[in-house]
Amino acid sequence: MAKPRIRHRCQECGYSAARWIGKCPSCGFWDTFVEEREGASKKQGRGRPKAVRPRPMSAVTISEEPRICTQVQELDRVMGGGIMRGSVTLVAGDPGIGKSTLMTELGRHLPDSTILYVTGEESARQVKIRAERLGATTDNVLLLAATSLEIILEAAADTAADILIVDSIQTVYSEEVQSAPGSVSQIRECAAALMHLTKDMNASTFLVGHVTKAGIVAGPRVLEHMMDTVLYFEGERHHGYRVLRAVKNRFGSTNEIGIFEMHTDGLREVTNPSRIFLAERREGQSGSTVVCSIEGTRPLLVEVQALTTPASYGTPQRTANGFDHRRLQLLLAVLEKRHGMSLSDHDVFVNVAGGVRLDEPAADLGVAMAVASSLYDMPANGCGMLAGEVGLGGEVRGVSKVDLRLGESSKLGFTHAVVPKSSLQGARIPPEMVVTGVTTVSEVLRLFL
Repeated sequence: MAKPRIRHRCQECGYSAARWIGKCPSCGFWDTFVEEREGASKKQGRGRPKAVRPRPMSAVTISEEPRICTQVQELDRVMGGGIMRGSVTLVAGDPGIGKSTLMTELGRHLPDSTILYVTGEESARQVKIRAERLGATTDNVLLLAATSLEIILEAAADTAADILIVDSIQTVYSEEVQSAPGSVSQIRECAAALMHLTKDMNASTFLVGHVTKAGIVAGPRVLEHMMDTVLYFEGERHHGYRVLRAVKNRFGSTNEIGIFEMHTDGLREVTNPSRIFLAERREGQSGSTVVCSIEGTRPLLVEVQALTTPASYGTPQRTANGFDHRRLQLLLAVLEKRHGMSLSDHDVFVNVAGGVRLDEPAADLGVAMAVASSLYDMPANGCGMLAGEVGLGGEVRGVSKVDLRLGESSKLGFTHAVVPKSSLQGARIPPEMVVTGVTTVSEVLRLFL
């Protein structure tokens, strides 16, 4: 028998070294190396796998497989229309964000499917208490409190479960891997075994995963590459709204988001998030604008708030919540260079109301107008909804799907909108709306401030 080889592996990124290192040269984290023993696997010697002959692509037959619809529109939208059979989905998020709540509620929404819920962090009694609180105590959900991979694989095969939920993958370990549970080797091998089982049974597997301090999935990066779908459950623990975002999806779009609201009895769908996000907005207040962001196929109207105050210390602060702070630095430089605003001696704070994160460049114009409105202490009256990307020259660049943005704004009662002039060609404008096409930020400032 081969002598086990001792390696030291980073628990953040999976970097391997022959000796212990204080700081990982790959990811830069400190004190993340753990000793692991790499030995020969007990499953060696099974013989060579059966040869499979390649064949032309035209000879491959495909069939339309129906998806498992959960009746939760927000979840089905993010998954691409429902849960695909034979798929493995990783659900990641901060502790206490609602990952286990979402997985527990699947039993209530899928009464005709057999669900095997494997809990490694809690006891079966704790899961039952949560299920009773959520109203999800059903006979189609089978509970298994185990962390051994071999026990989980055997139980999944015996029950012939349609859906397998493992909460969480960091607690599962295999007796054939010489390392502690939660290590890179254990996570990689356990996820691979569960993936093969899912494909063989044509079931659907959900793996609940933790995130690191940097906000990424804990474990090796190969874990995300192995998954068919990777979902991030985002939001602030003390905020009511949760955003389910797909960052990888082999069966659908990666731009879709689902929005939920956390209550004592579980998660509730937010079917009209724009109306809720704008419910507490005060009219006639400086530093407040409304932008429309496209998340997949859904237009989302949110309020952008900005506050500028004279800097009390030598270096002014630049703080953004829900918006990329580097993008904010760029917009502030454009406003100061191209439009003469004195922002170098002011603290600038930007917040996207409702806990939503805006990644689309179309929010640039709304953020720039909110900053200018706060600096001059003048409300941006009359501009209504804003959408446009701001270039380094102060120009307003075109955005896509203007029809959707204008239609959603009209449904919520907006009668005015400011969009790039180049995007209005061929656009369908609602009859009750007044749409202003602009080419530079100076035009917007001159018209509405």
